[in-house]
Amino acid sequence: MAAAAFAYELPPVTVDVDARDRAGVFQGQLELAWTEMYRGELDEAEAALTYAQQIAWSAHFDAADRAEVLYRQGCVALKRADVAAATELFTRALETNGRSPRPRPLLAAQAHEWRSRCHQFVRDWDAAARDAERSLELALDARDDLSQAHALFQLSLVAERRSDWIHARETAQQALAIYRRHGDVLATARMLNNLGGIEFLLGDIDAAIARLMEATETAQRAGSDADLAQAANSLAQVYLRTGRPAEARARALRAVDVLTGRVDFFDELGNAELIVAESLAAEGEFGGAEQWLDAAERTFSALGSTSHLANVWIARGDVARAAGRTDAAADSYRRAAGALADVHF
Repeated sequence: MAAAAFAYELPPVTVDVDARDRAGVFQGQLELAWTEMYRGELDEAEAALTYAQQIAWSAHFDAADRAEVLYRQGCVALKRADVAAATELFTRALETNGRSPRPRPLLAAQAHEWRSRCHQFVRDWDAAARDAERSLELALDARDDLSQAHALFQLSLVAERRSDWIHARETAQQALAIYRRHGDVLATARMLNNLGGIEFLLGDIDAAIARLMEATETAQRAGSDADLAQAANSLAQVYLRTGRPAEARARALRAVDVLTGRVDFFDELGNAELIVAESLAAEGEFGGAEQWLDAAERTFSALGSTSHLANVWIARGDVARAAGRTDAAADSYRRAAGALADVHF
């Protein structure tokens, strides 16, 4: 387990809360933690969960309640990009929930869905697919539409990373239909954003731009600056790849402004910085491109994602090659290839 995970291993201390109020206080702390997590206030979320954890070890609470806390601690850990700690916490949540006299199927579905995200982070697509499929099974058994949509979302992401773009689009469309039916505006914006990327990979540029424009409008309606920045980032990527570097850079810079300082969005911040670098390189501004590549590399190093870093090194190779530095380009390409190699012996 990662060193940060030891914070979750501290023995609980019972808090001084009247027994009649404990259930309400416990639920309130869980809801507070969730709100703070999605605001990017991860320390506050963790503090609320520590309080909830202490309550959960008192009388009248069972293993499923403790599993609920472990699951949410895992979510916060993943938002911090502490994948090892998050994976361990989701696994413990599943095991603890299973020991309850009244295990909660939806809690299990949620833990499997979030653990799928952990596996995707480390590029273990088989494990990611298994967890997402198990999450979908549990959600179907429980007849919970939104949990089904969340699982379908993860299955779409896994299919996309496996280059199975038709299946990725099909599952994404299923999830989108559920989110729209339930009026979940924020989830709709996120799904539209992903669908835009899939349409682009399938070669339908007009459909991609239409989806991403709709994602932008929907994120704005939801009042989420971070999701608005993600949609801007995705549009920037499309513009960059279709020969419109200045438009790409303008949108990516807006995303950088919004996402700077958001630990829970390091992936999108780094992507925006990378787009700025590549847009400058496309216009022959190699010095500026190198500076933005340095920024992207710092962000992705903090994130701890090898695949994201490899994208930076590939871009460095492209910049060096365009500038006539062929040896430096070859070194960058080799570094990226070595980072992504699955077999080293």
